[in-house]
Amino acid sequence: MVYPKFNPLRDVISGTIMAATSVPQLIAYAETVGYAGYRGLSTAGPTLLAWGLSTGSPFMNSGVTSVTALMCKTDLDGESFTAKYGEEEYVKLVAVYSLYIGLTSILLAIVGFGKLAKNVPKPVSAGFKWGCAVGVLVSAVPNGLFANGSKELKGYVAESVVGDYLKSIKASFPAATGVMTVTNFFFGLSKPQLWSNIPTIIFILGTVFTMKGKEILPKAFPTGTEVIIVTAAATIYSMNFDYPGAVVGEIPDLDPDAGMSFFSGKIRIPIEILDIKELVTDFTIVKQFGSWIMLLVSATLFSAVNFLSIMGIASGFEVEDGIPWSAPRELIAQGVSNFAAAAVGSAPVSGSMSRSLVSRMTGTTSQMACLITAIFWIYLLPYMGIMSPTPKAALSAIIVSAVIKGVCVPKNLMKMTGTDAVVGWCTGILTSFTSPTIGFGGGLVLYLALSPFMPKTKQKEA
Repeated sequence: MVYPKFNPLRDVISGTIMAATSVPQLIAYAETVGYAGYRGLSTAGPTLLAWGLSTGSPFMNSGVTSVTALMCKTDLDGESFTAKYGEEEYVKLVAVYSLYIGLTSILLAIVGFGKLAKNVPKPVSAGFKWGCAVGVLVSAVPNGLFANGSKELKGYVAESVVGDYLKSIKASFPAATGVMTVTNFFFGLSKPQLWSNIPTIIFILGTVFTMKGKEILPKAFPTGTEVIIVTAAATIYSMNFDYPGAVVGEIPDLDPDAGMSFFSGKIRIPIEILDIKELVTDFTIVKQFGSWIMLLVSATLFSAVNFLSIMGIASGFEVEDGIPWSAPRELIAQGVSNFAAAAVGSAPVSGSMSRSLVSRMTGTTSQMACLITAIFWIYLLPYMGIMSPTPKAALSAIIVSAVIKGVCVPKNLMKMTGTDAVVGWCTGILTSFTSPTIGFGGGLVLYLALSPFMPKTKQKEA
């Protein structure tokens, strides 16, 4: 098992391609978290920089993913919190959650969770993955069909009999936040007469092209080119015509005095850092979870689920490319990058399968490629105002194209039979109708409860 031979030129090229092709994702996943899309741009660089300095994998890339964005939003009940306290306070809440996830990641590394993670039952893992994909899909679609996204859809739902049903559900089962989103999704699909024409057209065309783009475009084009084309085309349309839907919006200018400086100010890293002392002493998040115990349990489960993604990516590279990896080191890298996320107000980060595969495909030879990508994002932020008129419908198309196949045809779940199928599907349904944290924990409990009825060979395979 050997690492690729270090080639700085290839790393610079790969890092540059990654920086360009990932920008639409950064904005889209920020919207999924529940705060302004520009925050995805302003916080991605520092977290990836921390990851690149601490990971042992030359290929693996990290950042806010569709799963971490959804988990963060549901765990914190982001929509309700933002409606009550405003976006700035929500950003602080998200940052504090990232801080605790960073802390629990380090603790998991110390107690040897890496070895235990390899024994997570396959039905639980498959069901959880499907449930998260469902959650991402139903959260993204409203921004593609309605001019003002989920806010507009919620207004329609509230005026219908379905609204009364959801109020009673929320009062009786406050943890079932996924029920609201799933119900709103099906209500929206059943009312095409309420859809906004132009956003819907952009959304559908964007989704189809993103999914089929690789087959249409020249093979020499790097993976992610189709995403850039969809985003650019929608942005150009929005700039030149009276686009009626929601857009990314103004990207605020960075405070010229913000950031960190080195060597008597000769080198400055232009990033805005939150007040760390305020984050550490802000206990609003405890109130949000109800108790310290629930906060720590949720943060620990979040960290554990995060690591499953990293483990899957690293194991794949080990099998396919002979790249060795260390579970404790990658858990620590997860913790360090989430500390960085807390410092800049980002949602929790994890390993990104899609970006990691692009990194390998474009010739990465070391962690230097991650650092190049991070530096590009940090220093080019002042020029990202070009994304302000980008329609959110196009960003939703990018998200939906990444998960819709897995939702409609969950191959791993469909292969399962007997108790495995029961555990897998129940985990998935629980994840999509409540929250990822509850779904994952519930799946493990169900697996343990049914394990006496499983054949011994099945238990060993799991």
